[in-house]
Amino acid sequence: MRSAVLTVSDKGSRGERVDTAGPELERLAFLQGCVTEERKIVPDDPDAIREAVCAWAAKGISLILTTGGTGLSPRDNTPEALLSIADKFVPGFGEMMRMQTLKYTPRAFLTRSLAIVRGASLIIAFPGSRRGASQCFEAVSGGLRHAVETLIGASSDCGGHRRGA
Repeated sequence: MRSAVLTVSDKGSRGERVDTAGPELERLAFLQGCVTEERKIVPDDPDAIREAVCAWAAKGISLILTTGGTGLSPRDNTPEALLSIADKFVPGFGEMMRMQTLKYTPRAFLTRSLAIVRGASLIIAFPGSRRGASQCFEAVSGGLRHAVETLIGASSDCGGHRRGA
């Protein structure tokens, strides 16, 4: 699977903070069979987020992972930026992340992580911390490959049943 990782961070984009969540998502995606072709750090700016994600989706990258901008602060804009360019909203990813990460922190419900589809790209927004991104990735990893294969038309097996059977 072709993948890209976008880190959304004002401080990271200015070189004031080392990005640890982006490389962690890249590592975890590799373990799922992904080849990360693109990586970028942008500020918490909706236009910058949309521009990067739309460019990658137009290039046919099937899995785009974002980290950061999913909290409640005034500068956390990732969900709104992604929803504004979505062809489809995929609520199960965010639901699963919140449900599974409650075992690590009672504040897991505060994340606004989500997933959308744009064209043939699945875009998933993860929290900005390395630990949060890793735990949330673990929560959705079981269905990730199947989701992307279904989206790009490479899977004909849905719900454990073969089509036409």
